[in-house]
Amino acid sequence: MSKTAIITGGNRGIGLGIAAALVKEGWNLAICATREEAECAEVLTALRNDSPKVYYRKMNLAERESRETGLAAILKEFGKINLLVNNAGVAPEQRHDVLEMSLESYRRVMQINLEGPFFLTQAVAGIMIERRKHSQEPMSIVNISSVSANVASVSRGEYCISKAGLSMVTQLWAVRLAEHDIPVFEIRPGIIRSDMTAAVREKYDRLIAEGLVPQNRWGTPEDVGKAVAMLARGDLPYSTGQVIQVDGGQTLQRL
Repeated sequence: MSKTAIITGGNRGIGLGIAAALVKEGWNLAICATREEAECAEVLTALRNDSPKVYYRKMNLAERESRETGLAAILKEFGKINLLVNNAGVAPEQRHDVLEMSLESYRRVMQINLEGPFFLTQAVAGIMIERRKHSQEPMSIVNISSVSANVASVSRGEYCISKAGLSMVTQLWAVRLAEHDIPVFEIRPGIIRSDMTAAVREKYDRLIAEGLVPQNRWGTPEDVGKAVAMLARGDLPYSTGQVIQVDGGQTLQRL
């Protein structure tokens, strides 16, 4: 049986790590991102070497029309959706103290990180519910949030707020979709080596060396990909709504 996954932001960083993990398990992929397909050619070629089918769709999560037309195109291409991975997200373009956060920065981050994933999930949930009426094949939703969902960073408050909101989105959809046997999960990555963290690499190299992360290393996109693959396989069938920490123990309480 073929399986189709949508991965937002699946062309680089954590999203690419997720895509690579799923293609190893035979998933068809719909990769959604804001870049032109030609700019992702190398990545897509590599994924297509391992996957039955990889489809790319340019999509801006912050725009309703882009979400709707993108989803319609994906359905036309594959006919069904078994997995939605809400991974795409942005950090503030400039880090400012919460006393100086601008309304423009707040709105940008919230539209992409929270509003977009919520309404994309709403649309996909409706599609999944309709398909569930005549199919018992696996379906699930995974939200990629962050340790910033409950760890405050006053220099990027809008990011923390968006991820905390996404955590509640997970709970809401987990409750709503449970009757349809569609589990919803949240993965909270910690300090992951990616393009998003490139600007603060020196800072976190130092903090990790000083013991910030008990497992004493950066996380990788592959670490997150393995967690998503586990959930996509259905390895936690009685755990909808749960949070999977992929943070090397960073958020453990310690004396």
